[in-house]
Amino acid sequence: MTIEKGNMKPWESYYGPNMGYVQEQYELFTQDPGAVTPAYRELFEQWGAPPMSGKGAESLSNSGNAQTASGSVDIQLLQKAVTAGKLVWNIRTYGHLAADIDPLGISEATDTSLLEPKHFQLNEEDLKALPASLIWEGADGQTTTGWDAIQRLRQIYTGPIAYEFSHVHEVQEREWLNRRAESRTSPAPLTHKERTALLERLVEAEQFEDFLHKTFVGQKRFSIEGNDVLVPMLDEAVRLMTEAGSSHILMGMAHRGRLNVLAHVLGKPYSKIFSEFHHAPNKDLVPSEGSTGINYGWTGDVKYHMGANRFVKDGETVQARLTLANNPSHLEYVNPVVQGFARAAQDDRREPGYPKQDVTKAATILMHGDAAFPGEGIVAETLNFKALPGYQNGGTIHIIVNNRLGFTTDSSDSRSTYYASDLAKGYEIPIVHVNADNPDACIAAIRMAAEYRNRFKKDFLIDLIGYRRYGHNETDDPETTQPLVYDKVKNHPTVSHLYQEVLKKEAVIDDAYIANIRDGVANRLKEAYDQMKKNEVHEYYQRNISESEAVTVMPTAVPLEQLRSINADLLKWPENFNVYPKLQRILQRRSTALNEGEKVDWSLAETLAFATILADGKPIRISGQDAERATFAHRNLVLHDAKNGDKFCPLHHLPQAKASFAIYNSPLSEESVVGFEYGYNVYSPDTLVIWEAQFGDFANCAQVIFDQFVSAGRAKWSQKSSLVMLLPHANEGQGPEHTSARLERFLQLCAEDNMTVVNLSSASQYFHLLRRQASLTETEDARPLVMMSPKSLIRNPRVASPAVEFSEGKFELVLEQPGLGTKPNQVERIILCSGKVAIDLEDAIDKDKEADWSWLHIIRVEQLYPFPAEEIKRVLARFSKLKELVWVQEENKNMGAWTYMEPRLRDIAPEGTTVRYEGRPEHASPSSGYQLVHSMEQQLFIAAALKQTTKNNIPLGR
Repeated sequence: MTIEKGNMKPWESYYGPNMGYVQEQYELFTQDPGAVTPAYRELFEQWGAPPMSGKGAESLSNSGNAQTASGSVDIQLLQKAVTAGKLVWNIRTYGHLAADIDPLGISEATDTSLLEPKHFQLNEEDLKALPASLIWEGADGQTTTGWDAIQRLRQIYTGPIAYEFSHVHEVQEREWLNRRAESRTSPAPLTHKERTALLERLVEAEQFEDFLHKTFVGQKRFSIEGNDVLVPMLDEAVRLMTEAGSSHILMGMAHRGRLNVLAHVLGKPYSKIFSEFHHAPNKDLVPSEGSTGINYGWTGDVKYHMGANRFVKDGETVQARLTLANNPSHLEYVNPVVQGFARAAQDDRREPGYPKQDVTKAATILMHGDAAFPGEGIVAETLNFKALPGYQNGGTIHIIVNNRLGFTTDSSDSRSTYYASDLAKGYEIPIVHVNADNPDACIAAIRMAAEYRNRFKKDFLIDLIGYRRYGHNETDDPETTQPLVYDKVKNHPTVSHLYQEVLKKEAVIDDAYIANIRDGVANRLKEAYDQMKKNEVHEYYQRNISESEAVTVMPTAVPLEQLRSINADLLKWPENFNVYPKLQRILQRRSTALNEGEKVDWSLAETLAFATILADGKPIRISGQDAERATFAHRNLVLHDAKNGDKFCPLHHLPQAKASFAIYNSPLSEESVVGFEYGYNVYSPDTLVIWEAQFGDFANCAQVIFDQFVSAGRAKWSQKSSLVMLLPHANEGQGPEHTSARLERFLQLCAEDNMTVVNLSSASQYFHLLRRQASLTETEDARPLVMMSPKSLIRNPRVASPAVEFSEGKFELVLEQPGLGTKPNQVERIILCSGKVAIDLEDAIDKDKEADWSWLHIIRVEQLYPFPAEEIKRVLARFSKLKELVWVQEENKNMGAWTYMEPRLRDIAPEGTTVRYEGRPEHASPSSGYQLVHSMEQQLFIAAALKQTTKNNIPLGR
């Protein structure tokens, strides 16, 4: 090979076997430039391939007979150096397949030939001929030859921690991860003091479970046994996150090990936990759940679903607030709720504009089940938040508490992936698998996870592989379906006993020290139990059930001059900002909407509500799949420059605003997003949080969140929320899936004043309702708000309201149809309805103005729940000749509000008055897919509702 003298300069610094390493790097560079460091990329881009012979390669001869008599490089030796580099890559990538991460030894053998030198036609002599630094850039002074390097790397990557980093595409991150894995000093080995403290923590976790097992025989606790080391891992994570500046540590987990985490990480007193068991007659319930039996004034929940808070102090200073979120049996559904907690804790909402996020203020730890992590779609939906602007929180530490079983189901029946953690690879989350029987390795893993999260502000996953000592719950016999596994479990020592033997062997402790630890823990447990028996601890669950005062709602009207000033400012944008011309014309029409004789439509009413709430100092967060524009293009609160795509939000620049306004287009998910917004609102009760469904029909994808959190969270956990849910709803001939937000289901969930459900018919009502909801945040009267929001009514002039209704009005629970009911003694029928059908009825009446409507009156029930009985009765009392109440709805008879309204209307109907239904018949599908059928049904029931029943049309005889 002839190379010009000038071109030799870059290679002159590479001697001997190092030239082989350069050749290896060049080969990687040709396959993927991103696979090498920036320095090597620059070198190869400028100088091309390194030389195979010449001055720059002469020193290869120092590593053996690498140079022939003619001075050319020994290609065979050079090829072995390159091949050894491939072996190193294989060990890093596939070493986990041979790792010691199976405490029970129940995994099937795996083909690990890719980790063997002979797979690459290499032997010990070949590798000893190469210096360690040639094939392993991280080699230290204790590793001299290539053979030493391979043995050391195999020791690292096939030990009790198995690493999976090759799917992480960011080179800097992957190199950092590999360096940490391969370092002898980072994370630092545990000191003797740390190891003895670790042993004591393991003893506490084990003996707590053992005490419960023996004292409360047959009661369910979903013990941690087999993954006991989770407790000290969480201790360590909390310490590291707090030291890094996190003042909020938010945790979520299912019920496996929850009682142990509550006791030891959250600091819930033993005596209070024992009290739950002492009063819990649930041991005969099947298959898994039961009630605590100590519920005063609220329905409560089973003990292993309850959450807790703890304040970690350093002296007199509170360093961090620890929160373990309440969670139902729907295992992973707490994940987005906790993510919402964290984002709420990180956002500073005190100034106008988007909230200012500081990801160091809060950190999240989510614990998953090994069957649930790949099995429940909510996991993937929540992982998808990790890089989204409106939802990311600077990284979550995920721990799969892996006991190798899902209830009684083998892994082969519950997932299609090799590991339970494989889902995380798609999100480029680093993964380590660690043997739960090796506490030192587990602490090293959590330290790596915390350091990575704090450094790169991204997620990290630990697959904590242990086992389950008992059945799914302690009344379940696992041997019926897992006889081989439980034959091993019965003979397998607990982790505390394994670890104490390790420490004894290393002369860190002796038998006397071990006995002292175990006796001390046993005494504390007995003392707590005796205290419980003596004091009958109940206060932990008690809730004040004294009658609360009537809800005090702040006035929601806003002076007209203030509204006009705000409206004018909302129509200002930078001079060089090019609003889309068509949209600009639409927006400019709003400039006169508050003038005499003009009206405010739905979209402007909403914007004015937001603006005045911000002017009151109340922060707002709104999200949804199209929240910035809105599905029906009515909101347009984020404007896009027609020429360069820049964004501008008028509410961020409103002079009157005193708080933040966050608006985000959400991912294409309902359940995770509703869970996130619910969590955000619970943790930040001062914020008006709004979620808007793309179509109300799609809201049922979040049914678990509605059922388990939104509607029941207050009753189960005394957890308050004022979350607003806007669900576009109306039967408009758009087919089954663009019709119904399933109003009936929300009404079925209503009880004990748990939430508010409305279906409005005017823009001013929407304005006042939003302002009312904002005024109730942070109060005992805060409730979730479910709103059947309009579609076509958004632009219907009948819905628009004059300015006076904003400046002098308030939210009305019921509205009366203007122009009807003026002759009370002639009214025989009162129609009750809500939402769009009220406008349809008004339209039909206006089309027949010449008709005599003195016999008819219409009440619009704007708030369905809580049911406005007194308000309706006051209207009914004016009509002494009333014969019938007719509920009219656009939904099918078996849907909508009818089944909810019927018994309530019968309760308040004047004596002798009939109550009946008018509307579509029962159907399985929410609506017809044919416009013609829709129109025909609509005309029929509107006509029937407005047809007077008189003696003249009653058939007599034959």
